[in-house]
Formats: sequence, C-alpha cells, structure tokens
Amino acid sequence: MIDLLLVLLALAAGVGLLGWVVRLSGRRAEEARAAELAPVRQLVFEDVTALGTELQDLDAEMAGHHLDAGANADYQRALDAYEAAKTAGDAITEPSQVEDVTKIIEDGRYAVACVQARVHGLPLPTRRPPCFFDPRHGLSTTDVAFTPAGGTRREVPACALDAERVLAGAEPDARQVMVGTRRVPYWQGGRAYQPYAQGYYGAFSPMDWMFAGLLFSGLGGFDALGGLGEGIGEGLGEIGEGFGDLFDF
Repeated sequence: MIDLLLVLLALAAGVGLLGWVVRLSGRRAEEARAAELAPVRQLVFEDVTALGTELQDLDAEMAGHHLDAGANADYQRALDAYEAAKTAGDAITEPSQVEDVTKIIEDGRYAVACVQARVHGLPLPTRRPPCFFDPRHGLSTTDVAFTPAGGTRREVPACALDAERVLAGAEPDARQVMVGTRRVPYWQGGRAYQPYAQGYYGAFSPMDWMFAGLLFSGLGGFDALGGLGEGIGEGLGEIGEGFGDLFDF
C-alpha cells in the first residue's frame, strides 16, 4: 500500500514537473523568438524611414511641376504605401508580418519611380525587383553575375552603382546586419531575414532561388522549436532525477 502511494505521488510530481518544464521552455522559446525578430523589425523601420525620406525628396523635386491625373494617382499611392508601411511596421509581432511591410514598401518605391517618369515625360519604368544588395537603393536597372558566400553564382538585380562596382571587381554596397558580434550582408543573417527579403522579391519569379538555396539558412533564424526541445530535454532529466530520489530509500 505504501509502495503504491509512493508510485502515485511520484507520478503526480512527474506530471507537475513536466508541465512546469513545458511552460518554462515555451517562455524561453518565445524570448528567443522575440530577440531574433527585434533586429529584423529594426531593419524594417529603417526601410520605412528611407521611404519617407524619398517622399520628401520627391516633394522637393516635383515643386513647380504640373502633375497630371496619372502622376497624382501614383503620388497618392506612394503616400498611402508609406502610411500603411508605418502602421504595419508598428504592429509586427510575427515574422510573416515583416514580409507584409516590405511588400508595401516595394510598391511605394515603384510608385515614386512612376511619378518621376510621368513628370519628366519618360516611359513608365518596368517593374523590376529592388537592388539585391540593398533594397533601399530602389529599382534595379540591370542584372549582374554575383556569388554570395556559400552560394551559387547567380544573376542578381542591381542598381546602376552596384552593377558598376561588381563589374569592376569591387564589393557592392551591401546592406549589413548584426549577427552576434559580426556585421554581415542581410542575406547571410539567417532565416530570420527571409520574410524581409520575401516581401521585396517574392513577387519576381526569377528571384525564387533566394528562398530555395543556402541563403537565409546559416547564421541566424527562428529556432524556437529547437529551444523548446532543448528545454524539455533538460526538464526530463530533472524528472528522472526526481524519480530516483523518490525511490531512494
């Protein structure tokens, strides 16, 4: 009878401890997830700010120019994109929401390019991906052969200045992010940065390779499940020790 009571007590203690471990691991995983998302959110905020600066520059550039109906519509589209990007950026709590914001920014930048083309009597620009090296550089103008570290040589979209740098054998002006104590191009930042790029490049089928290869799979990433598994493993070890203590008499 005493042995049965001890077994029941041990089982109850084990269930309670397992529940505590799962809750603790969940909190740790959520904290890790938030820490990984924070630098990506900051990157998005910088891009939203850059779009706002572009709109200020556009306002100065358009001073004294007549805007026809098409130019006015594109101008309003760019302004709406900026406001929508600010709102969506402030609401980011999940990686998928990062993609939504950069998609809005990409559309706003294209609208800016359309306003400029209309006012200066030029054809509307072809809808090309942003510059691969830094989306803030705006629409790409050409494709250049480039080999990312750990990746395959590919044709990537580039702005005019970065295209010149690459063709001359120089390093492009790549967007840098912090991973630990290192500064690396955003595409080497790990899986956490994939939604950021997906919003900019996901609509352009020639860029599908960005999300199917080695890019975004290395240094960083949302590894909440790994953290959860590790925490549960540690907790199960504690449960085992607890059972041993209960029957050590």
